[in-house]
Amino acid sequence: METTGRSAVSVGRPAAMATPAGVAPPGRERALADPGPHAVVLLDDAHDLDEREVHTLRQCATRSGVRIIVAHRPLAGAAGLPAFLRAVEVGGRGVVLGPLGRAGVAERAAVLLGGRQDPALVEHVLEQTAGHPRLVDRLLTGLRDAAQGGVGQSSAGREGAGRAEALPAGVLRQVVADVATHPVELRRLLQARALGAPVDPAILAPVLDVPLDDAAVLVDRAVAAGLVLDDGSLPPLLRLAVLTGVGVAHRAALHRRIAEFRLAQGGDVENIADSLVGSGLHGSTVATVLEQAADDALHRSRPAARVLYEAAVGAGKPALDLADRRAEAALTAGELDAALAFADQVLTARSRVDDEQVTRAVTVAAAALAHRGLLARSAELHRWSAARPDAAPAVAAVPALIGTGALADAEDVLSAAITSGGAAPTVLAGAETLVARGVHQAVAGSATAALSDLTRAAALLAPSGRSALLPDTPAALAALVGLHCGELDVAGSVLDRAVEAGLGGPAALPRHRLLQAWIAMQRGRTAQARTLATAAQEARPTTTGLEPRDELAAAALEVALARRSGDLAALLGSWGRAREAVVRHPVDLYSLLPLGELLVGAARLQQDAWVAPYLADARALLAQLGEPSLWAAPLHWSGLQAAIVAGSSGAAAEHAAALDATAGSGRYAAALAAGAAQWLRVLGGDVDAAAVENAARTLQAVGLGWEGSRLAGQAAIRTRDRKDMSALLGCARAVQTAPVAGGVPPSTGPSAAAAEPPAPRRVVRPTPGRAAAPPSGEPASDLATEPAPGTISDREREVAELVLAGLTYKQIGEQLFISAKTVEHHMARMRQRLGSGSRGELFARLRVLVDGRSG
Repeated sequence: METTGRSAVSVGRPAAMATPAGVAPPGRERALADPGPHAVVLLDDAHDLDEREVHTLRQCATRSGVRIIVAHRPLAGAAGLPAFLRAVEVGGRGVVLGPLGRAGVAERAAVLLGGRQDPALVEHVLEQTAGHPRLVDRLLTGLRDAAQGGVGQSSAGREGAGRAEALPAGVLRQVVADVATHPVELRRLLQARALGAPVDPAILAPVLDVPLDDAAVLVDRAVAAGLVLDDGSLPPLLRLAVLTGVGVAHRAALHRRIAEFRLAQGGDVENIADSLVGSGLHGSTVATVLEQAADDALHRSRPAARVLYEAAVGAGKPALDLADRRAEAALTAGELDAALAFADQVLTARSRVDDEQVTRAVTVAAAALAHRGLLARSAELHRWSAARPDAAPAVAAVPALIGTGALADAEDVLSAAITSGGAAPTVLAGAETLVARGVHQAVAGSATAALSDLTRAAALLAPSGRSALLPDTPAALAALVGLHCGELDVAGSVLDRAVEAGLGGPAALPRHRLLQAWIAMQRGRTAQARTLATAAQEARPTTTGLEPRDELAAAALEVALARRSGDLAALLGSWGRAREAVVRHPVDLYSLLPLGELLVGAARLQQDAWVAPYLADARALLAQLGEPSLWAAPLHWSGLQAAIVAGSSGAAAEHAAALDATAGSGRYAAALAAGAAQWLRVLGGDVDAAAVENAARTLQAVGLGWEGSRLAGQAAIRTRDRKDMSALLGCARAVQTAPVAGGVPPSTGPSAAAAEPPAPRRVVRPTPGRAAAPPSGEPASDLATEPAPGTISDREREVAELVLAGLTYKQIGEQLFISAKTVEHHMARMRQRLGSGSRGELFARLRVLVDGRSG
């Protein structure tokens, strides 16, 4: 039975009376004393009975044939009532009535609105009412009446869940009237809670100006009535009604009073601060509460910090006093323009602010510039800051310094930090030190040690989600190191945890998603890579597009996927975006991976000259850093692939020699060196099937299955031994589809075995005594040659070799990235051109051609 604000007692069938809560109805005691034979007594609000009425009720319960139904709130009530209720439950049954759940709200909606309702509407009603039965019925009835009256609010659940304007006006008026029926002291409690006062009686008592015990009783009554939820909050609809019914002046006074007592108590001010935002209140107390709540939100990397700081300035806090923290809050929220603007305010007025504010502004601006791809400018800011008198060494500068080739400067910072004892031992300071050490290890030490330090830094920051003040997140740096040394499992897991924890805030999410996409591409999961790349675009914190650093990675990823799928049209379409991305992002250490992909893509499109200046910058950077093999080897591998595509044997040999020099630095570099050595042999027509297969499988083991498949496929085309050809083609398929350690098989797609589609219109004609394959390592275009009668084209020769090796048309199509129908057409043209009357005769002629080619 709904009991909000009313009591009811019914004896037998005809009697029914209702009076205000806490007032005994006339004749209630008499009715209990003499209910009549075989009566059913229904007693509501039993918690309001006095001791005499409880005694009468106990006597009534002893009468033969009388049945009693007692409803009460979970309050103590008069002496003797608890014992009576326990006795009743022994011989009967107790039912605890809680708020309506989703099913209960749906049932009420079906009754009041007619039939099954949209789940979104049910969810909206549940959210607004917290399942309070009276509020549920009020809202549903209001929605029904609004729909019948043409107001059109019945779609509130779908269009405006949680918004006041989604509520029919009549509903709010009704609930405001319901609130007005409660005793004044209960209304004051609800008002205080609605404005952010905690449920702690020690704070409520002075705010409400009542004794401590009375405050505790009020809280119990409110909870028992379902007006205050178990967590101390109010149902949103009730909170809105409570605030609507409070006068502006009274609300302002109560707001200030709550703020003053909360500050005096030294407790959490989050709730009161949230209610102060947009209140229009001014003054030092209000501003201090908002500032304190903003500081706490900033420490936890919550985007709400920016709104709270803005409100604090609006309440009277000097803007310059908060500018450095507002810069950090904007950076945390991914709003780089605002972060740079606030930081510039501090740096411009540095004579009027303290050193701590300047240091924070420099760190924020440096991190924002790194996001923008201006890592050199970020390093310059750190240098300027370090030159200030009494400035402490900032280890956060190390990734920027090393990323731009200033290894000596970075080592000086690390040495000074060790000498000075470093910053205060906070979580962020510890993570900054680990990141600095990890990045230094990546260029001057061990890749394993680098990966360990960076992974630990990411784990240290994960609980708080911080790292916005670093040039890059430790998870992103760990993933880059993992990608450069073939540790894809480690790179993937650290990124997964970073995404789950929100490490680095909204600004870092596109970065993390793009690196996840890169790992998926390396594993051969092209569909997953495209999905993650799309997720990165959708995760950007602003509507202006990705920041330059992320845009470079996204553009290079698009080129890489197009190249791996053999889609020349897509490659051409993505190239414009890639060129613009490179122009906007100067070369730094952390952009070498996308630069390497663009290098190969440029060779495919005969745009080598355009990318040459950026490649020169990259080589100069690596030279400044002492040619660290972790970073140099993958770039040389990309250079090798570009040289193969361009048909430059000299450049290919140069890159292979460089890779051979790094082979001893780790298994990844060794795999690249082995692969490079076999490429040179294969391109020269010297195919050692066992060595090629070993190199291909070694590449696959370090996450380069597509590259290994491509090597084996090209070797199969060039071998003079049909048995070796068959084995190498089988290896190419196996390496392409085999899972990386810890992974799952990649999605099916175009095979890399016969390499990518050719560069446009590069014509190659067969040479007697040599394998008739393009020196670039790419299969020639179907339209690249027009053979004379009795001869076959380069592509037809490739088809013939694979047919003779026993492959089906479908398998040949997958190897050469053409359709099975095109393979069939090639066979038909060869049969016609060679004058073969039967399939057997065609095969015999093809064997002669292939063997003749082999000399």
